Amino acid sequence: MNLTCFKAYDIRGQLGTELNEDIAYRIARAFARFLKAQRIVLGGDVRATSPELKAALANGLRDEGVDVLDLGLAGTEEVYFATFHLGVDGGIEVTASHNPIDYNGFKLVRQGSRPISADTGLADIRSMAESMSFDLVDGRDPRVDDATRGSYECVDTRPAFVEHLMGYIDIAKFSRPLKLVVNAGNGAAGPALDAIEAAFQAAGVPVTFIKICHEPDGSFPNGIPNPILIENRDMTRNAVLEHKADMGIAWDGDFDRCFLFDEQGRFIEGYYIVGLLAEAFLQKEKGARIIHDPRLTWNTVEQVESNGGVAVQTKAGHAFIKERMREEDAIYGGEMSAHHYFRDFAYCDSGMIPWLLVAELLCAKGKPLSALVDERIAAFPSSGEINLTVSDAPAVLAAIERAYSENAEDVDHTDGVSIRFAQWRFNLRASNTEPVIRLNVESRGNAGLMKEKTEELLAHIKSL
Repeated sequence: MNLTCFKAYDIRGQLGTELNEDIAYRIARAFARFLKAQRIVLGGDVRATSPELKAALANGLRDEGVDVLDLGLAGTEEVYFATFHLGVDGGIEVTASHNPIDYNGFKLVRQGSRPISADTGLADIRSMAESMSFDLVDGRDPRVDDATRGSYECVDTRPAFVEHLMGYIDIAKFSRPLKLVVNAGNGAAGPALDAIEAAFQAAGVPVTFIKICHEPDGSFPNGIPNPILIENRDMTRNAVLEHKADMGIAWDGDFDRCFLFDEQGRFIEGYYIVGLLAEAFLQKEKGARIIHDPRLTWNTVEQVESNGGVAVQTKAGHAFIKERMREEDAIYGGEMSAHHYFRDFAYCDSGMIPWLLVAELLCAKGKPLSALVDERIAAFPSSGEINLTVSDAPAVLAAIERAYSENAEDVDHTDGVSIRFAQWRFNLRASNTEPVIRLNVESRGNAGLMKEKTEELLAHIKSL
């Protein structure tokens, strides 16, 4: 059987046709054999099919003799945390994040919450799962004796998870009241936010949460939680304005990404959040290394260097960012796509740590978020990522490089092609999974030049 649900970095598929309980069972057995695992953590998001897929995974793991620790309803980063906190051999989160409601999937990590992608084991797990066949009875392999079957236990690591999160901030700096709109999108973030709220209250921190779309609901009555889409931002923006909040935060379904809104209800592009988080960490650890990707760079590099840090560029994508962070012992790595990675979180991405640090920064600087961000947008205006469907991505990238490289100050191939001039630069890269190229343009303090060059590039690409 050809398992098309295996992607470059995770497992995702349409329910029934690409992913079901039988496939989940086989993936679990292959995962256990690949890791030679003894203990595995399981968690699942709020989707209606997550419990049954998680049960199938648990059966497959246990039939391989693996002890299963079930976190229940949990975000992806809670699986990451439990995996390294409990010292187990790996973890699986059942989630389709922001994909359509008829999809689900799995995110897999090994010991220490290290990622498993196509070239570090996912392809091997796929091959093993494709070659397996079982005649299951009530979801179990009847050939496996109860004496050799792994155990099953429900565990609660959320108190330890929240305690870990609170270690990233200095609550003494929360010296003024903050009002935050938190939009869980009816996903898995709600219970974790309740636990963080309780921790704030216990510590006497004057933070008030305005909760919207808070209750976990797998039918997603307010739409699939994907705040990166413009049409999904109104509810958070309107709540910020209505309640005169200091900041709005919205999450995707498994809350490994958060998206921020300033006190004016304006959505803040992830590029500028990377710079803010770099500054926040460098105030705590001077001289630290910060990892960033090549799509948009100037603002990040300036904020890192002006705060006494070292900026290190690497290819976009969680596997590349995490690997380079380990090599450099970097304290933080950020992507403009709202994925933020933290050394003390086993180099994993988190959707909770970023907003905690930004909230602390608001208090420490005594400025609204709009003021902090406006300074950076004015200094380095950017186009945001523009996606274009093309028939031959390599040919388009080559043609654009030929057209622009002759008079450039620098041409870089870390990820796609980045071409730099004195006052503006751009990055053009191909998608790994679809016939799409992604364009990002920025300038030094000249929004008109940025827009002009963006339009020029788009016209050139469309003419090819």
